[in-house]
Amino acid sequence: MQLAKVIGTVVATQKYDGLTGIKFLIVQPLSKTQQPAGEPVVAADATAQAAPGELVFIVGSREAAQALPETFVPVDQAVVGIVDDVDLAQGGRGAGEQG
Repeated sequence: MQLAKVIGTVVATQKYDGLTGIKFLIVQPLSKTQQPAGEPVVAADATAQAAPGELVFIVGSREAAQALPETFVPVDQAVVGIVDDVDLAQGGRGAGEQG
């Protein structure tokens, strides 16, 4: 899972049948310190509630396809949760980071 910020929406009038009713969002992946990490991506909203400006967490690959009501649909990323709060310990480092 990775933190991301919803920065926009995508409107698609034609979709794969298994994606009918699924909202698509443009999300900016974030580092553990909530800084932009890489390019924005399009993610299917498995929560059906995420909106622009919200902090969410996303999954990719097979997990993204399994997160939706109809599993194994052709998606690369999915929003699977909306973040209420992040509490990073003072001076804390993420896994694998060195000081």
